Amino acid sequence: MMNRLCFACDLKDDPKAIAKYKEHHKSKNAWPEIIESIRDAGVLDMEIYLIGNRLFMIMEVSEEYDTLKNAELDASNPKVQEWEELMSTFQQSVPWASEGQKWTPMDRIFKL
Repeated sequence: MMNRLCFACDLKDDPKAIAKYKEHHKSKNAWPEIIESIRDAGVLDMEIYLIGNRLFMIMEVSEEYDTLKNAELDASNPKVQEWEELMSTFQQSVPWASEGQKWTPMDRIFKL
């Protein structure tokens, strides 16, 4: 069984920065260490969508996926930290985020 998690994050409202962010996320440009880290955490699939400067991320995760454990692993991985630092130059929190939170969990309010 898998679980679906959804998150929102904003990009800085700058067309050039948004274009660079999109370029970093093209499959050919994804850092292999980041993909490996995502998969090792138990993420089975991940998609990011963009409208305007708002991002939506949908993750399909295994039952073993643990958000806190993943955060600890990411914090101890220099390549993940390098990636996060780079992405922070483009990202900003949504207005409803907690202090220091970039990707903010979304609540499902409807399911067909």
